Amino acid sequence: MALPPEVCIRGAGIVGRVLALLLARERVRVALVAPAATPARQDVRAYALNASSRALLESLRAWPDAPHATTVREMLVYGDEGGRVQFHAARQKVDALAWIVDVPALEQILADAVRFQSRIEVVSAPVPAPLTVVCEGRTSATREQLGVRYDVTRYPQHAIAARVVADEPHDGAARQWFNDRGEVFALLPMADKQLALVWSVDQLRAPELLALSADEFNAALHEASHGALGGLRLVSERAAWPLARAIADRWTGRLADGTAWALAGDAAHTVHPLAGQGLNLGLADAAALADIIKDREYWRSVGDARLLRRYERARRADVLSMSLATDGLQQLFAHSADPLPALRNWGMRGFDRSRLIKNWVAKQAMGLS
Repeated sequence: MALPPEVCIRGAGIVGRVLALLLARERVRVALVAPAATPARQDVRAYALNASSRALLESLRAWPDAPHATTVREMLVYGDEGGRVQFHAARQKVDALAWIVDVPALEQILADAVRFQSRIEVVSAPVPAPLTVVCEGRTSATREQLGVRYDVTRYPQHAIAARVVADEPHDGAARQWFNDRGEVFALLPMADKQLALVWSVDQLRAPELLALSADEFNAALHEASHGALGGLRLVSERAAWPLARAIADRWTGRLADGTAWALAGDAAHTVHPLAGQGLNLGLADAAALADIIKDREYWRSVGDARLLRRYERARRADVLSMSLATDGLQQLFAHSADPLPALRNWGMRGFDRSRLIKNWVAKQAMGLS
C-alpha cells in the first residue's frame, strides 16, 4: 500500500474482514491486523444468517455456495409443557427464514476476498491510522486498554456445539426445545443430512456431557430432541464456551494523539445464542459503519467524532433491544416454579395463533423490518 492506511481494523474474524472489504470497496485504505495462524481444533461452529446478512455478503461476492449455506424453510420452537411456535417461510412469503452457514467455509471465502483486494493490507501488528476499529471479539484486549467498561451479565450456562447426523431427514427445518431446567437445545439444518447442534446447558452439567462417550452423548441427544428426528449420531468434536450478554459503555472515542477508535461486533456486544442473532448484529455494525463513512460530508475525515457518534446511535438501540429480548426469553425458561411453566406455554400457544405479532417478530429476525 503506497499511501498510509485511513482505517486500521484490529481483528480479522468475519466482522473485521467484512468491514475491511466494505471500506475498500469505497476506496478507503485499510490495514487489517491478522495474527499469524496457529493450528486449531476442528471448527464446528455454524451461524444462522438472515436476509440482510446474506444481501451484505452477496454484495461482496462472499456468500458460500450451497453445500455450506443451508436454507431454513421452517422453524419449530417447543416449550416444556406442550407449548409450540411454528414459522414457515412460505407463510412469510419468502424463500427462507434464514440460512445456516458453515463458519470455516465463510471465513475462507472472506480471507480469499481480502487477499485479492489491493486497498487492504494484512499486517501482523497495529499501525497508526486516523481511525482504529476494534473487532477482536468479546475478550478484546484493545477494548480493555482503551478503558472501556464491558458490562457483562454471565449466565450460569455453557453452550455445547457439535455436528450430528439424524436418522430422519431434517427437511430444512430448524428445531429448538426449551426445557424446565432452563436449557435450550437447537438442531440447525445443514447439507448432507447433517445438523449443527447448539445446546445451552447448566454450567455444572456441561463437563458431564463433554465427558460422555460418543454413544452416551448420542443417547442424551435423543432424549433432548424427544426422538423428533429418530436417532442422532455425533460426527465431530464437541466444543463448549460460557454464555453471557454484554455491552460496552462506549463504542467510540478519541486517543491522546487525536486519532479515533470504534468498537464493532462482539467487542461491542454479545447476546445469548438462543435467537441466533449474534453474527447478524455484528455484520449490521460493519454495514452501518461503512455506510456512515461512505456518506460522510467531504470535509470530514474517517475519524471525525460526529461521524462516529452517528454510528453508535445507529447501532446501540438495535443491539440493546435484541439483547433484552433474548435475555427475557432465557429468563422466562430459567425458572420452573408454578405457575410459570403453565403460563409461558399458554403464552407460546397464544403467540403461535397471533398472526400479526408473529409476522412482525419473524420480519425482525429475518432483518426485513
